[in-house]
Amino acid sequence: MNQLLRFTTAGSVDDGKSTLIGRLLYDSKSIFEDQLEAVQASSTKKGFDYIDLSMLTDGLKSEREQGITIDVAYRYFNTPKRKFIIADTPGHIQYTRNMVTGASTANLAIILIDARKGLVEQTYRHSFIASLLKIPHIIVCINKMDLVDYDQKVFEKIEEQYKAFSSKLEVHDIQFVPISALNGDNVVNRSKKMTWYGGATLLHILENVHIESDHNHIDARFPVQYVIRPQTKENPDFRGYAGRVGGGIFRAGDEVVILPSGFSSRIKEIRLGEEVVKEAFAPMSVTMTLEDEFDISRGDIIAKPGNQPEPKQDLEMMVCWMSQKPLNVSSKYVVKHTTKEVKGICKAIQYKLDISTLQRVPDASELQMNEIGKVQLRVSQPLFPDIYRRNRITGSVILVEEGTNETVGAGMIV
Repeated sequence: MNQLLRFTTAGSVDDGKSTLIGRLLYDSKSIFEDQLEAVQASSTKKGFDYIDLSMLTDGLKSEREQGITIDVAYRYFNTPKRKFIIADTPGHIQYTRNMVTGASTANLAIILIDARKGLVEQTYRHSFIASLLKIPHIIVCINKMDLVDYDQKVFEKIEEQYKAFSSKLEVHDIQFVPISALNGDNVVNRSKKMTWYGGATLLHILENVHIESDHNHIDARFPVQYVIRPQTKENPDFRGYAGRVGGGIFRAGDEVVILPSGFSSRIKEIRLGEEVVKEAFAPMSVTMTLEDEFDISRGDIIAKPGNQPEPKQDLEMMVCWMSQKPLNVSSKYVVKHTTKEVKGICKAIQYKLDISTLQRVPDASELQMNEIGKVQLRVSQPLFPDIYRRNRITGSVILVEEGTNETVGAGMIV
């Protein structure tokens, strides 16, 4: 089975993100003939003497006309080695929330830097968001090398500056690639113009980056999403618990504890579709049956007796605010954590972050749209979260406005 890698692209406006994605799709032969013909026709119509590959990815008409990316666009492609989902996220500060959405499930972030401009405010902001969202791998693509005559010194200077800045971030795997998305240098094929670069091409890194250990395989967590009771003639007493493994490894015969009730039992069998499997781990979606019959419902968590999450009613979290109506102290929301929904109230805003300088701004009275801050929330019933740093699945919550059912905030528990 081909492994799936989700990655997000980020950079300042006109750094060439859409062109880079177009180049990846084009050079890895992941484009349909009719798509290519349409792009060729559009490029000619605009008077370009080359194929404008960015048009492959800019889906919204308003984006194509302005030449900027607004929404999060997801692209899919695969090579013999891996399947890929690309979240193409916007660069502008007013679309921070879109970037957070696209990056929240990514294994890897590609950060583009224009070789002529070097590190800019957006570079710092996007790198910070990538580290805040605990994306384990970053590839810094120094693009438009063709416009600086493929100069090794330019590349090395930017690499040095980025390393100095990123030492403050919690990202342990950062790689640097000099590229020209327009001409295809070092994207899929090695560049003949930059023989001084001894590293791998971008696609080679994407195909080979080690992501098996990105999930938490230590803390066993299985949020129950659905209770399956077919009550058919063949299975009159079948009772299975379906969901997606949020962490750890579960095997048939393991002793487990059900939260919040605290009952314990053993796993009878684990099914992946119709097939019975020996073990399940994140991010597999499976159905488990237990040896004892308990009243278990959606929102309960199955864990291991020696390693249980603590019940919490007071949550501290970093929140990215996504609504035009600001977050105020005493505002009430529906809080969704894995498969459970509870009511919650904002007790305090400890500080907000100035994303341009990464400084904390104390005494904040509210969070406006696209702002990120540290917030205290109290919920009506205990939840069983992990801290986000340990587990991105069980450490995240979303805040929903009750009346409109609109998702207004994304929270990372600290």
